[in-house]
Formats: sequence, C-alpha cells, structure tokens
Amino acid sequence: MHFDNQQVIPAARTVKQFDEIIASPFDYIVLLEVHISLLMSLKREAHRHGKKLIIHADLIHGLKTDNFAADFLCNDIRPAGIISTRSNMLMKAKARGIMAIQRVFLIDTIALEKSYSMIETAQPDYIELLPGIIPSMIQEIYERTQIPVITGGLVRTVDNIEEAIAGGAIAVTTSNRQLWENFKK
Repeated sequence: MHFDNQQVIPAARTVKQFDEIIASPFDYIVLLEVHISLLMSLKREAHRHGKKLIIHADLIHGLKTDNFAADFLCNDIRPAGIISTRSNMLMKAKARGIMAIQRVFLIDTIALEKSYSMIETAQPDYIELLPGIIPSMIQEIYERTQIPVITGGLVRTVDNIEEAIAGGAIAVTTSNRQLWENFKK
C-alpha cells in the first residue's frame, strides 16, 4: 500500500497553500518553494495535524542540494520523504529511513537514459515522473526499474489524473487546489 492509497498528493507552493492542505483530509503533502527558515515550523505544524510531510529539497529557497543540506534535512527536519533529482540527497534519505523520491524529467531519450543511471545508483523508493501527462511512459519506466511511479507537473484536469493512474501511477502530485477537491479521501 503506497501513500495509504492516497491517489492525489497535494503540493504546497506557499505557506497559504500549506495552511489549506493542513486542514484537508489528506495524509501526505508535498512542500515546495518555501524558505529554509520555515522548514522546522512547517514540519512541526504538519506533525501536529497528523500529516506526513514530503519535502522537495531542490526547490527549498536557501538550501543547496549538497551533502550538508542532505544531513540537515535528514537529521534536523526528518520529513516523511524527500524528493530530489540528486542521488546524494536520496541516498542519505534512504540511509536514514526517510522515503526517497527521485524526480525524473521526460525531456528526451538521452535525459531518460541518464535518469535510469541515476536511479540505479540511488535506488529510490519511488520515482516522480514529470510531466505527469504522459501516461504511456509510466508503465515503461516501472517495468525497467521495478520502482513505483508517481507523476506530477502540467496536471490540469481530473482526466489527467485518471489517465496517469490508469497508466500505472500510484499517485499524482499537484498544486492545483481544484483537483485536490475531486480526490479527497
């Protein structure tokens, strides 16, 4: 059972969105684009509301994606999960028992092959595939890696979500509040 069968994982780009999600019935939430100084208080608030926080390390303002940043996130913040394109970040998360999610961009075949190499090195728990509107790639990537796939990016309609799930995604991340409403637990 992945993400407690939660098919849509709301992603907060702002503190205001975070506050909206914290009041929702979703268990898992993704945190994007906030300042590093807010991480500890947002983690505490998520924990207080019984939410499992997944932090997108590459998008946190003021945070590098080096080993010091990985140590800070894994040792001090201790989220439920970390999303990153960086193998070092994901390997540290896995070593500390934190869910590791490798973000992969579908740009072209060369980028996909490089991503496969990084996936082999990092051995993430999940792959987040972007953009999330190419359901035909979900099964191909799962078959090659045997790692469950979530999708995100450019997801604009309920049909996009349903197509991704039908294509084999276990969940879809989105910062679109209207889409959250259609998939509450």
